[in-house]
Amino acid sequence: MQLLTPQNFADYQLIDSGDYEKLERFGKYVLRRPEPQAVWRKHFPEKEWEKRTDAYFKKEKGKNISGEGNERGEWILKSNMLQQWFINYRYKDMKLRFRLGLTAFKHVGIFPEQASNWDFIYDTVMSNVSETPPDKTAKVLNLFAYTGGASLAAKAAGADVTHVDSVKQVLNWSRENMEASGLTDIRWVLEDALKFVKREAKRGKIYQGIILDPPAYGRGSEGEKWILEENIAELMEACGTLSDKQNSFCILNLYSMGFSSLIAENLIKDYFPHYSNIDFGELFLSDEAGKKLPLSVYCRSKI
Repeated sequence: MQLLTPQNFADYQLIDSGDYEKLERFGKYVLRRPEPQAVWRKHFPEKEWEKRTDAYFKKEKGKNISGEGNERGEWILKSNMLQQWFINYRYKDMKLRFRLGLTAFKHVGIFPEQASNWDFIYDTVMSNVSETPPDKTAKVLNLFAYTGGASLAAKAAGADVTHVDSVKQVLNWSRENMEASGLTDIRWVLEDALKFVKREAKRGKIYQGIILDPPAYGRGSEGEKWILEENIAELMEACGTLSDKQNSFCILNLYSMGFSSLIAENLIKDYFPHYSNIDFGELFLSDEAGKKLPLSVYCRSKI
């Protein structure tokens, strides 16, 4: 079991965490957001938080949780704060650029702890590309792909990327990030992830990389209901048939607070039995006081 945190993210910093909040720097702006995992005390006093904050998320009373488990609210901004701005991420020859924005569900368009997975994707695809026949391009499928960090990492390494998400606005956001990163030709699919992989399986499609980032709750493009505990096994079974048995990788991220990394490991072993090289654990961020904030569990495997 491993604990992983980003090593190369100059444009991001977790400044402090505690009392169910986190204080983060994205580029030149510092944001204050709710964080249910931060059950300990803050390191800095309240005056320091107020002094540093450019925008904070105020939860809406009485309607804090949406049907998908997201907290609703509004952002309170200082006069110098923009609604949208850009940050960069660099790793080896990979240069990514993300447009951030303040949403009504406290998200800003990026999950910085996932940078550890972007590095893995980039390195793995670069390695796989060298082993792929010249007349073929390594194909990577990114499900529940959000604003596309993993898609951009795979594309930057030379993969043929299919990016699937059920929200049109998020798909458009991903396209902005691709263009800002100087990349092209990602395949965008607006559809329910489970429906898509079942259809791909019937078509006999094969991928050299599969990335699964399912939420605890969600809705498909036509209102399909997604509940992680009820649907994950069916999704994994369909994805297992799409995986190249000779040269491929898989990443599974789980955000449900009730799921451990051992569950992620068991799912990979069960539905991707051709993988023998497996690592699993937690993705976290460290604040200035050295406290580790856990944000997701993962399992990664490759052949």
